[in-house]
Amino acid sequence: MSVSTFWPPVFRALGWSASVEASESGVPLLTGNLRLTDLSGRLLGAHIAHAGLIILWAGSMALFEISRFDSALPLYGQNLILLPHLATLGFGVSPGGQIVDLYPYYLIAMLHLISAAVLGAGGLYHAILGPEILDEQGFGYRWSDGNKMTSILGIHLIVLGLGALLLVLKATRWGGIYDPWVEQVRLIQPNLDPGRIFGYLLGFTPHGWSLSGMASVDNLEDVIGGHVWVGLLCIAGGIFHIATRPMTWAKQRLIWSGEAYLSYSLGALALIGFSVACFVSVNDTVYPSAFYGSLNTVTSSVRAALASVHATFGFLALVGHFWHAYRARAAERGMPVHTLLDAVAAASNPT
Repeated sequence: MSVSTFWPPVFRALGWSASVEASESGVPLLTGNLRLTDLSGRLLGAHIAHAGLIILWAGSMALFEISRFDSALPLYGQNLILLPHLATLGFGVSPGGQIVDLYPYYLIAMLHLISAAVLGAGGLYHAILGPEILDEQGFGYRWSDGNKMTSILGIHLIVLGLGALLLVLKATRWGGIYDPWVEQVRLIQPNLDPGRIFGYLLGFTPHGWSLSGMASVDNLEDVIGGHVWVGLLCIAGGIFHIATRPMTWAKQRLIWSGEAYLSYSLGALALIGFSVACFVSVNDTVYPSAFYGSLNTVTSSVRAALASVHATFGFLALVGHFWHAYRARAAERGMPVHTLLDAVAAASNPT
């Protein structure tokens, strides 16, 4: 049986095209938002809708966990993954780490669902009714416009910085957060010593050098102080990128294309995924044992599952980073992109 007779139906069932010319790479199943590259309005719709889906999952999953919560059992003994995060923030927790009030959890879950509905409506509007291409005088852009791209980066950095500072306010002003070392919710006085805070990045801790780096932090004063620095640096960086144009070295060394920006973002997500996997595996200050289980007992905690999931997503993001970086660099040099998937697509239509 010839290849051209047998393989095309199989490829079509998997989402591949029998014709390489059907898409840029011959694999439309993996094209995703690539078809929206030059449609900034439609791409914005997909972006907003994606954020809505994430928040929808968070809200609905929180409600599901609330519905099966058993106050007689520890959170980690019920295989819960979202309520422990909320408990760590000090919501509805009594001394000793006992959850005594579920209303804050219900309220937070509903706020997520309402936000998801708003974002979903915005995503549908921009994906269907709004302009396909945004006005460049407003939120429109060209991928090659470094000034506009760095301004968008700056806006994102400011939002991230404000998010970090919101945690600081929760810990220092709005009720405090749960401290596992005193087993109660308390207000935190952040440590702002830059030598100590940034020393964690190189593995230097108050108790000596540690391979765990940031994950070796063992007090909430340093944790919240770190968030103060992160928030301020993100906001300062955001203002800098909005107010300035890309420097010469950046113009020369960076690739200014949509695919390149995607690779940069995936690289950052990979770093985040691996960092969280490390934290949840070795740190019981940020991830208290009262909510996540003991560091020494894998079978009776959710730590192994959380670490595995975050490490897996980190690995996938890292693979995506290399893949899109390769494509971006190949396109920049005018080289054709030849991969295993292209070979598979080509094999379905030998000519």
